[in-house]
Amino acid sequence: MATWRDVRRIALKLPGTSEEVGSSGTSAWIVNQKFFAWERPLRRADLAALGDRAPKGPILGVRTPDLEMKDVLLASDPKVYFTTPHFDGYPAVLIRLDKIPTSQLKDVIVEAWLARAGKRAVAAYLRENQ
Repeated sequence: MATWRDVRRIALKLPGTSEEVGSSGTSAWIVNQKFFAWERPLRRADLAALGDRAPKGPILGVRTPDLEMKDVLLASDPKVYFTTPHFDGYPAVLIRLDKIPTSQLKDVIVEAWLARAGKRAVAAYLRENQ
């Protein structure tokens, strides 16, 4: 299954991506001055909302293009993708990093990058990777 090393490798191969480490020591991957993937440890409110369903282990947050895609991912594999009330109405999902195959992780990170990168960067990427 996937690791933070996989996330970093996949994200940093995407054009214009940089990694930022916050004061809490968590990493975020940014393009066009916007987060598209980030480490997202569960907070006290998340744990309270999820109760016994709160996963253990590393959690990755990723941006989705829209709420419809968020719903698709959540329905596709609830053992991998989940959300918390904090993300209600926001196009992002949380991923149990130790439950997602690396190939699937790559697809999700690329889609997150496509949702946040500039139009020219997206067009160039899609031309080169068709």
